[in-house]
Amino acid sequence: MPLRASRFSLCLAAFAGIFSVSAQAFGSADPFATESLVPPRPALQTGFDAALTMPSPCLAPAPDAAIDVLQAVDMALCNNPQTRAVWANARAQAAQVGIAQGAYLPTLDGKLAATRVDNSLSGVSTGQQKSAALTLSWLLFDFGTRAANLESARQLLSAASATLDASVQSLFLSALQAYYNAQATHAALAAAQESEKASRESFVAAETRYKVGTGTPADRLQAQTAWSQATLNRIKAEGDLRNAQGVLANVMGLDANRPLALAELPAGAPEAGSGSGSGSGSGSGESYAAAEQDVAALVAEARRRRPDLKAAEAQLKAAQAGIDAARGAGLPTVVLGAGQTWQDAGGISGHGNSLGLTLNLPLFSGFGTTYRVRAAQAQSESLAAQRDQLSQQVALDVWRAYQSLTTAGQSLKTTADLLASAEQSERVALGRYKAGVGNILDVLNAQSALAAARQQRIQALLDWRVYRAALAQALGNLDIGLLQKPAAGKSQP
Repeated sequence: MPLRASRFSLCLAAFAGIFSVSAQAFGSADPFATESLVPPRPALQTGFDAALTMPSPCLAPAPDAAIDVLQAVDMALCNNPQTRAVWANARAQAAQVGIAQGAYLPTLDGKLAATRVDNSLSGVSTGQQKSAALTLSWLLFDFGTRAANLESARQLLSAASATLDASVQSLFLSALQAYYNAQATHAALAAAQESEKASRESFVAAETRYKVGTGTPADRLQAQTAWSQATLNRIKAEGDLRNAQGVLANVMGLDANRPLALAELPAGAPEAGSGSGSGSGSGSGESYAAAEQDVAALVAEARRRRPDLKAAEAQLKAAQAGIDAARGAGLPTVVLGAGQTWQDAGGISGHGNSLGLTLNLPLFSGFGTTYRVRAAQAQSESLAAQRDQLSQQVALDVWRAYQSLTTAGQSLKTTADLLASAEQSERVALGRYKAGVGNILDVLNAQSALAAARQQRIQALLDWRVYRAALAQALGNLDIGLLQKPAAGKSQP
């Protein structure tokens, strides 16, 4: 009896050791190093230009510090829940790769049992029954099913990584749009305040002429109406600025009511056509054939670099591997099995060992394998069609972004000339009116034209900055280099 107890204790110790090693080696670690396959956590990656510096990635600025565009994008990438969710999906898919790799390893299972048997009629206990078993199972050959599953998992990881890249670029563009829009609404408020000030000056001039008898009541009322309208425009501009700042805070992962101070943009404005990357802003004389050649090269580049297209291609390859896995499920498998058992029942003890090979032959499964293969093939065809559709959409995205940037670049010079002439016209009209040789309608018309020219100039600058980033995203290369490497000889937006 002591010998049997000793054997059972040794068996318990062996099981405890196996469980402890398994928990340490496989429960809390990453034995297949799948985490190394996952892209780094989304953050603004520096290093393009040593002359441009910024705080460490994911470091929130001081509450009273002015936020520049780099910090706005960095906080969006670090704090926005969208990037965290997509990054977690990539990590989950990396774990699926580990699961597929684990299918090549054997499985080891243990079992312990202890039973006490009592006779309810006699009230006499017949003793205890104890048993232990250790079983090993190892799939040696399966006609490529495991290889297909592993390839599918790897391709889905590639798709998840590409989707992460696409999401980062999409959020990058959203942060740029929100930041530049907030800057534009701030400039629009300043323009509205200038218009209100000019309208008040016109009203004072009309009031002065009315009091000295050289002006009419109609002039005074028209000037007062224009002043009131300018005041309303300024009030609306203040509301637009608050809304734009709320949108920017939301994109950055902050509460919309968080106060934000924005750093001033560089004083220099981009020149017409700068940043198009292909001379698209050289003017209306550029030939359509040359533009077509530029766009064709850009479309080819986009189809090589777009992360969403890479994700679609990886998903298609995963589906093709799924066809092989579906076929392999209906083919034979060879399994190595080994085990050891020990049992003690009422004073009778024994133990046994086993080792063998098992050939599993799936003879008939109700045509399940046939239809699983057909379903996998149809899924592959569907993903191929989606890939081709996305490829066409990439070409359209590039074309639209290219043309929008071309138009915005050409608008920069025009709006600059328009603003200069409108400012001069307003000064002349107001001077003539104050001198008594002009009429109030000329002044009000000139001020209205100046206000419109200011807004058009602000919109042109906003469009150029946003469409420049939109073209970079359409090409699949929107990153910090867009902000750190403006076109040679041009002012950074």
